[in-house]
Amino acid sequence: MSRNKRGKGMRLLGKVLFVLYIGFIIYFLLFSDLYGRAGVMEEYRYNLVLFKEIKRFWQYREQLGWYAMFTNLFGNVIIFMPFGFFLPMASKYRSFFAAVFYSFTLSLCVETFQLLTKVGSFDVDDLLLNTIGGVAGYIIFVICAAVRRRHVRLSTRKRR
Repeated sequence: MSRNKRGKGMRLLGKVLFVLYIGFIIYFLLFSDLYGRAGVMEEYRYNLVLFKEIKRFWQYREQLGWYAMFTNLFGNVIIFMPFGFFLPMASKYRSFFAAVFYSFTLSLCVETFQLLTKVGSFDVDDLLLNTIGGVAGYIIFVICAAVRRRHVRLSTRKRR
């Protein structure tokens, strides 16, 4: 397979995975019963103080349980890692700053939607953790792309 066809195939795969991931994230973050999204709350819930919820989850980890602490702190990072990974595969935006900007923007949209619909809560700590997850996914993409380029370069040399 030629290098150009392989590149187009990878971009198409990236776009398909990106769309599937966006569908998953919309369902999981907004509608999943697993994290209390089954009902609408009567009042708006929000946290506008950076590190407040992170500190609370860490401080009360024994009372809340390790699962609750892990899912809140690390789950918010992990769930956005595929976004940072698939974004440069599916689009022309391949810079670090694009990964930060679009990860933050998607997280802001999710948090705002949760606030306005009273399904979940708006939390600036989630904005931070989700953005960190998107950036971590982007860094993993950059590393994988570098390894792939090196592998292709070495295999091309061996064929000559």
